[in-house]
Amino acid sequence: MEFHEILIQMKRVYQILFILLISTLANNALAGIEVGQPAPNIEGTLIDGKPFSLQANKGKVVLVNFWASWCEPCREEMPAIEAFLKKNKSKGFEVLAITMDKPSDMEQAKQIMRNYSFLFAEKKQMDYSDYGRIWRIPSTFIIDKNGILRKNGMKGDATVDTKLLEELVTPLLNAQ
Repeated sequence: MEFHEILIQMKRVYQILFILLISTLANNALAGIEVGQPAPNIEGTLIDGKPFSLQANKGKVVLVNFWASWCEPCREEMPAIEAFLKKNKSKGFEVLAITMDKPSDMEQAKQIMRNYSFLFAEKKQMDYSDYGRIWRIPSTFIIDKNGILRKNGMKGDATVDTKLLEELVTPLLNAQ
């Protein structure tokens, strides 16, 4: 084997090791967000210009939904979330919808959101960095009144429906 071939093979091995290292670090970062642990803060500015902070919403059950206008499952779950919000907002339920759309798709996202009463934000206006890379859409996180994560949107079923909301959120709303 020539020296040049050995260098090429070594380069491939280093590339593979680098990819393995990065994927391990990414998985470890995601592993830091665990159900039953305090939810990392999310803060920034909503589309309407108002500030938002997850920490400032302690005392409420907050559903944080990462979505996009081009995502069919995202749009399919929104009516159920809206109906649950209307029924339970007075009990301390809040929904923050963060669009992952590109700036070129923001008008479409705004058009969709006109049908809903969710708090609405654009990804570039919010700091959710402690949640890691949001690679799955929709991704829904549910945080209880004490700021504890009760659903990790990066694990389990990606979509939300009325059954899940009734089973998971209703007891959280009724808890002291």
